[in-house]
Amino acid sequence: MMATDIKSDIPKQEKKRKYDVVILGSGPAGLTAAIYTARAKLQTLVISGNLPGGQLMTTSDVENFPGFPTSILGPELMMNIRQQAERFEAVVLDDIATQVDFKHEPFRILTTSTEFETDAVIVATGASPRKLGLKSEETFGGKGVSYCATCDGPFFKDKDLIVVGGGDSALEEAIFLTKFAKNVKLVHRRDKLRASRILQERAFDNPKIDFLWNSVITDISGDKKVHVVITQDVESNETRKFDVGGIFIAIGHDPNTQIFKGQLDMDDINYLKVRNHTYTSVEGVFAAGDVHDHRYRQAVTAAGFGCMAAIDVVKYLEEKHYKSTN
Repeated sequence: MMATDIKSDIPKQEKKRKYDVVILGSGPAGLTAAIYTARAKLQTLVISGNLPGGQLMTTSDVENFPGFPTSILGPELMMNIRQQAERFEAVVLDDIATQVDFKHEPFRILTTSTEFETDAVIVATGASPRKLGLKSEETFGGKGVSYCATCDGPFFKDKDLIVVGGGDSALEEAIFLTKFAKNVKLVHRRDKLRASRILQERAFDNPKIDFLWNSVITDISGDKKVHVVITQDVESNETRKFDVGGIFIAIGHDPNTQIFKGQLDMDDINYLKVRNHTYTSVEGVFAAGDVHDHRYRQAVTAAGFGCMAAIDVVKYLEEKHYKSTN
């Protein structure tokens, strides 16, 4: 979701629609939540966000989502889940939320075209991997450039691989990839790692992991898939060429929470804070998936959180209705 500056109030629009629940985000968390809320007969609106379908839309084969023994393409999986939600009459709107007002009820959400009101919100806007900023990185996304070793590692059996980063995530990725790869080179722009000591010891002791210090990636090339990575020494400017089968970028993720600043409580790295599993700091607003989960970041766990948030929404609205009628 793209953010704009939060104003004290959302300007009134001529168009206005009211839903029982509005779900922000259309990845596995958001669409799974929509299946559950729509099946519970709640009028459900999903606002898809910048990348309808979420990060799986940029993924090729998905082998670790239950129910697909021969794998499934990421975009196909997300289209299937979307159609399942729409089968139960959830409305999926391909638009972007630009402002929210969670300080008054009903909650108000402004998109690029319309304003909506709702009694409950599920925030499932996810998180975005930090990128190197290379044009070639975009060219080979899903074609040898990956941001998730757990997701894609098994596709790189007996390959020479590169991992970029120096924190816990990078070392965890590198260690995991040694189960499949012939060799893993860890490229880090500094001369020492930021990762925890125990992970450093494991990486240094692993014979399949080599370290390329004070270095950055300057280019990625290949035919239909990644074949070559160019690195540059940040001190000497010396460049080196490596023949590789893939590159894993592990320099962190940023939660897509800019739009909620001043509205919902966040931790020091801007992930939403939750209590009782999916409840945010505002009664009636719930969170699901990578927008609050920076540990697992898997499609199946995001879907699980979407289910949990939806069940909590159903219970919340039932109790709210009971109190208003008694």
